[in-house]
Amino acid sequence: MKRQRREGRCGILPQAVSGASCSGLFLLLLACDSNHELPTQEAVATETTLSSTPWPITRGGPSLSGRVSGPAPHSPEVAWTFTLDSPGTAEAAATTDVIVVGDVMGFLYAIDFETHELLWKFETEDTIEAAPAIHEDRVFVGSGDGSFHALDLKTGDKIWSIGGNEKFSSAPNLIPGPDGSLRLVVNGYDGTTRCLDPADGTVLWTYETQDYINGTPALVDGKLAFGGCDTVLHVLDAGTGEKLNAIPTESQITDSIATAGNTLYAANYANQVVAAESDATEPTWIYQSDDFPFFSAPAVDDDHVYIGCRDKALHAIKRADGTGAWTFPTGGRIESSPIVFDDAVVFGSSDGRLYALDPTSGKELWRLDLGEKLTAAPIFAGGHLIIAGGEGTVFVVR
Repeated sequence: MKRQRREGRCGILPQAVSGASCSGLFLLLLACDSNHELPTQEAVATETTLSSTPWPITRGGPSLSGRVSGPAPHSPEVAWTFTLDSPGTAEAAATTDVIVVGDVMGFLYAIDFETHELLWKFETEDTIEAAPAIHEDRVFVGSGDGSFHALDLKTGDKIWSIGGNEKFSSAPNLIPGPDGSLRLVVNGYDGTTRCLDPADGTVLWTYETQDYINGTPALVDGKLAFGGCDTVLHVLDAGTGEKLNAIPTESQITDSIATAGNTLYAANYANQVVAAESDATEPTWIYQSDDFPFFSAPAVDDDHVYIGCRDKALHAIKRADGTGAWTFPTGGRIESSPIVFDDAVVFGSSDGRLYALDPTSGKELWRLDLGEKLTAAPIFAGGHLIIAGGEGTVFVVR
């Protein structure tokens, strides 16, 4: 029987079923070649054609910017759906052939993009809260049962598995190692960052914090950065795990950060969004929400930071000085992390609707009523928006 986990992010009891704790850049990353070469950070920021691109890791790429270079879909419609056994709150990952997504009961599903049929289903012993990562013929995913797995993408067979001291509530990232080889990094709720060899799960280094971690480590200017429930933004040497910097904030950081250039953007439980340079000793600016915390990861483009809030609104914040640009109200809390195209910000709301807004003005471009609470982040792969719903439906929108 699966354990019933009662703690929320940072040990705070959630008031509703929360979205993935880390829960777009179209990285060819991970259409990598056999040498496991990754694109440069600049290449990540200027990705390519949308109809043939995958979404292999959370937030679209190693920098976790949630940015998609290209236009958003217009006049959207549901192309097809797939039904999970239980609610979906985790962000999906996708190649152009297969969608991989987890559910509350701890199953991971691989769904054929063309036939819409189940390819395989892998069972863990507790909720899958965060996105998997896909590289070549493997899928990497953590579970609330304290296990982290590498699976065969075609069959779902387990290749290797490791255990942590607590759940894995954040998605893994894939980064280049010092010798150019691929490395897998994942944060655990036990407060430990682990760098693994994706071939066999060998632990290459670990870094320990003093509290829970829910967010995925971001790759920024050759370093790793993330926030934790210890209220600190941690900056590490990506090759060795050595601490390079620790930037204090005023409260627990409950989700993945976003990055752009050398700047980190994080939300904390003091109802703040914080911007800081990775080598700074204090934040550059702090944006304050009046009464409610932010429980989604930010998305970033050239001008703004976009983030959902429990005040039921999406907030756009000016990157230059941290002042508010606009807010857009919905009918429910926004825990679905947005993604930002060249011409639209797309996100889900607990009111059951998928929204697209003009990034400059916040004007609504369209909404699509999907009829299920949306706390998972949307992704964009193969020319489609993909999002899991709170009643177990995976919506594929063209």
